[in-house]
Amino acid sequence: MPAPRNTFKQALAEGRPQIGLWLALANPYTAETCGGAGFDWLLIDGEHAPNDVPLMMAQLQALSGSPSHPIIRPVIGEPWLIKQLLDIGAQTLLVPMVETGEQARALVRAVRYPPHGMRGVGAALARASAFNRAEDYLATANAEICLLLQVESRAGLAALDEIASTEGVDGVFIGPADLAADMGFLGRPGAPEVQQAVEAALARIQSHGKAAGILTSDTKLAKRYLELGALFVAVGNDVSLLVSATSRLRASFDDVPVSSAGANAPASGY
Repeated sequence: MPAPRNTFKQALAEGRPQIGLWLALANPYTAETCGGAGFDWLLIDGEHAPNDVPLMMAQLQALSGSPSHPIIRPVIGEPWLIKQLLDIGAQTLLVPMVETGEQARALVRAVRYPPHGMRGVGAALARASAFNRAEDYLATANAEICLLLQVESRAGLAALDEIASTEGVDGVFIGPADLAADMGFLGRPGAPEVQQAVEAALARIQSHGKAAGILTSDTKLAKRYLELGALFVAVGNDVSLLVSATSRLRASFDDVPVSSAGANAPASGY
């Protein structure tokens, strides 16, 4: 049995735009549901969603039959956590809060086996290698891991050229919400000053031959980023979609009068 190839990484290398969706409901059932929608990639969020390693693994399993490529965002870029996420089968990681070239180089080492890195060798116990049934896993793993780094602060922007030029980094993702907050525009990622910084950052990332990425639920803005050359763009999240749909459905009945008989009638159950 050959080890799986990273189709998402291949698409970025070929310059094919990839449209994604954020998964923050922390549930395998909803992950599987979203997996049938046709997105190129789905991000399992371990930073702001209530996910732990076993729960993220369950979502990877739920997406195993999906055409959407799963990406995991860890809560932090610690080597011990990265090792666990790779062993449960994640091939692509988006690491948040990267602010220096030194961090970028350390993260490259964290996702690679020796002698090129420091990832511990435990493939015989790992879902990633099909529990050692994928005979070429150790030989191919380094090449198939896709490392995406998230820059979302003024310090990160100051070091962006060093981060993006780091060998082994496949792409750099701009986090507009945290960047806006750090720039003094909390809750206003659409502020002109923030957008100017975002667009300049996307251009700088591409100047180093790396894929640029971003998240926005604004369809017009997402298309603008794609026109600017961003290759992996998340266009929404499952939480907001559920909030929007349920609120809209309930609001559609706001004009329905409630009769006095209905109001006083005994409640019926199922």
